[in-house]
Amino acid sequence: MAYTYKMVQVPPSISVKKKEHKGNEAAHYLESIVNEMAVDNWEFYRIDSIGVQVAPGCFASLVGKKTEQYVHYVVSFRKQR
Repeated sequence: MAYTYKMVQVPPSISVKKKEHKGNEAAHYLESIVNEMAVDNWEFYRIDSIGVQVAPGCFASLVGKKTEQYVHYVVSFRKQR
């Protein structure tokens, strides 16, 4: 079976107000993304983290700036071709 894939980058964390914090905010956030994609027949497939290294430019390197590391989270969806 052949699939077409679509990836959606999501933030590494979400912000909520202390009085609204119930402990399930991340689940609700991901649920809303999955349901939004399901409207267009995209099936949830998996979540991955991907590390990205950003090297400083020439001038920044000269003044000692180091390579920065970032982690991004991607939700993968698929549907049959």
